Amino acid sequence: MSGHTTPHFHNDAGHQSIAIGVKTFMCVGANPPFDHPHIFLDMGEESETVCPYCSTLFRYDALLPADETIPVGCAYKNQSEV
Repeated sequence: MSGHTTPHFHNDAGHQSIAIGVKTFMCVGANPPFDHPHIFLDMGEESETVCPYCSTLFRYDALLPADETIPVGCAYKNQSEV
């Protein structure tokens, strides 16, 4: 998965919602080894979606870059990328 182009996000801290700057992305749940299947999500015309595995609500924020989140720190980085 190193060098993936689709942004991946996690919710280790258990936030109710996470603002992201993209509408298509992967949710990994928590960081490994506590992750769930890495699921592709697409908001389409909507501005929010819920992950069917971990129930995290993702909200689109056009002002955020693809690799930033609110709250901060929810962009997943593979260990080979750190």
